[in-house]
Amino acid sequence: MSNVREFIDFWVENSVHPVEQYRTPGASQDVPELTQRLVEAAKGQGISEAELQAEIGDISDYIGDQLKAANRAERERREPTA
Repeated sequence: MSNVREFIDFWVENSVHPVEQYRTPGASQDVPELTQRLVEAAKGQGISEAELQAEIGDISDYIGDQLKAANRAERERREPTA
């Protein structure tokens, strides 16, 4: 696994929260804002935007998918099927 992938996975785990946790400090459901945060955080680790794109494709699409998955998982956790 690449360092870029490890960084992305770590960042998503710590930065992408379901809507139920939206009031958590720093939590956001805004894809452009989260995309910008990921790019900035990656730059701080010496990872370029091009390296991010090489790993995950379109960054906004990836963040949006992660956000949907987090929201779906939280919904399923809160509303278990009988």
